[in-house]
Amino acid sequence: MTTHAAVRTTGLTKTYGAGPSQVRALTDVDAEFARAEFTAIMGPSGSGKSTLLHCVAGLDTLSAGRVWIGDTDLTGLDDDALTVFRRDRLGFVFQAFNLLPTLTARENIVLPLELARRRPDPEKVAGIVDAVGLSDRLDHRPSELSGGQQQRVACARALVTGPEVVFADEPTGALDSTSSAEVLGLLRHSADAFGQTVVMVTHDPSAAAYADSVLFLDDGRVVDSLRGPTADSVLDRIKALEKAVR
Repeated sequence: MTTHAAVRTTGLTKTYGAGPSQVRALTDVDAEFARAEFTAIMGPSGSGKSTLLHCVAGLDTLSAGRVWIGDTDLTGLDDDALTVFRRDRLGFVFQAFNLLPTLTARENIVLPLELARRRPDPEKVAGIVDAVGLSDRLDHRPSELSGGQQQRVACARALVTGPEVVFADEPTGALDSTSSAEVLGLLRHSADAFGQTVVMVTHDPSAAAYADSVLFLDDGRVVDSLRGPTADSVLDRIKALEKAVR
C-alpha cells in the first residue's frame, strides 16, 4: 500500500483487561498524519491520546485494526522486526528525558546510531546540534544541564537517525514556559527545515498552536480536527467539545 500519509490507522481498537473489568481505551480509530507536518493530539484526561500515540508508534499492541507507517504495516511485524523498525526508522521524545546519566550530551545524542552500528555523519550531527543550540554543552552530562537543555538533547537524539516520524508524548510537561517554547520551536523547525513528520500528544493549547493541525479525541474516539491552530482556536474547540458531551 502506498500512501501520502506518514502514519495511517484503520479500525484501531485497544482494550485492557477482560470480562466485566475490561476497559476500552480506543474504539475504531481511523486517522492519518500527514508527511512532513507537525500534528498535535489533544483530549481530556483518559481520552486515549497517549494510548493512540503508543499504538501508532509500535510501543503497544493493538486489540484490533491496523497501523501503517509509510508503506509498512506494523501489525504484520513480529517483536524482533518491530524493535529494529522502531530503532532505525522512528524517533521518540517523552516527558521524562530518558537520558543515560553516565553519558555526555554528545554520547546521548549519537547513542541510537551506536546501537544500530551506524557510523555518525559528523556534518549531519553538527547540523542537528546547531539546531538544538547545544554546541557549547556537548561534553556535559545530564545532571549538569537544565531541564530544557536535557529535553533538547532528547530531541536531537530523536532526530539523529533521520527517522520517518518523531513521536513526542507531552514533551514539555516537565518544563517551564521558556524551556517549553524552545523545545516546541525545535519540533516546529524539524518539520519546516528537515521535512520531519512530528506527532505530539499535549494537553496545552499553547503547545498545540505550534502544530499544523490538531486531532481531538474523547472517550477513545476521534471527535474533531483543526487546521492552522492558534491557542485561542484550540481552547474554543475544546470548550465546544466539552459542552457537546455534557
